Amino acid sequence: MIPAGSVHQPVFDHLERLTDDRGLFEHALLTVPRREHGYCVDDAARGLVVACREPEQGRSRRLARCYLAFVLDALDPTGACHNRMAVDGQWRDEAAVGDWWGRALWGLGVAAASAQTPGMRARALAGFRLAAQCRSPYLRPMAFAALGAAELLRARPDEIVARRLLTDVLAAIGELAGGGSLWPWPEERLSYGNASVAEALIVAGDALADEPALSRGLSLLEFLLRTETRDGHLSVTPVGGRGRDDAGPGYDQQPIEAAALADACASAFRITRQSWWLEGVRLAWDWFLGDNDSGTPMFDPRTGGGYDGLERHGRNLNQGAESTLALIATAQQACLVSELE
Repeated sequence: MIPAGSVHQPVFDHLERLTDDRGLFEHALLTVPRREHGYCVDDAARGLVVACREPEQGRSRRLARCYLAFVLDALDPTGACHNRMAVDGQWRDEAAVGDWWGRALWGLGVAAASAQTPGMRARALAGFRLAAQCRSPYLRPMAFAALGAAELLRARPDEIVARRLLTDVLAAIGELAGGGSLWPWPEERLSYGNASVAEALIVAGDALADEPALSRGLSLLEFLLRTETRDGHLSVTPVGGRGRDDAGPGYDQQPIEAAALADACASAFRITRQSWWLEGVRLAWDWFLGDNDSGTPMFDPRTGGGYDGLERHGRNLNQGAESTLALIATAQQACLVSELE
């Protein structure tokens, strides 16, 4: 096992291997991009977030330009969003407001606030305003969209479209009451992207000066950390979900769950300045280093490739886009924690 606590600067070699002039290939066979499976907005939007977080102006700007163009091309005139594109450049689905729409708004909000050039920021802002005309009836897309809206409001406090979106997100999540003190989560089971739901409440509550929403988000994040920590390490919700009566670790654990926790804990620290939230970021990074239920490192530190799933006796050796982006995002947050120490 790589010693827990080691921090690596994000490595973009494998992400660049997965990216061509059109977009970001979704899947890989080991380290080789599976071109036949095409591209998706889910990954391009996540790629846009991590590329815009990087201060380095060379490769991160090239990647951000590519992912921004891909996400903007996915939007239709109503603001709905395609997700899957074939390698020939043709969209393979109808535009809709699923998870990918929410992630598109997340990426566009981050890019509108912090992309490397004024032109990129302006294009991202126009795309955000278009997509933010829509609303999704589902919890996860609205939570993902809130993350982009809150980031945009930090840079542009008068951006009314982002403010309206956050208001609607709080209303949507507020309708889900939760199951009481022993199971406060607003769903019967934890599923995927769980920490993003808590983070949406945290950042929206902060942006809108809604103290009850902020407090609820922090409470839900604390519940998640308590539920997903076992014997001092993260034991994140597996693909099959986790209910209130489930015992023992579950597999297949996805890297995106650790990354969502790192992002949420970083936001909680930024807003509250309570240093104990930084422990959540450390736990997420240590999960990648091998402090997890299988004692297995989840990335190749030489290339920056992330493995696709933690299994009972090891890992899925394929290094797809989602897992690689989750690794990079968590490394970015861990580096920020290291700088604070």
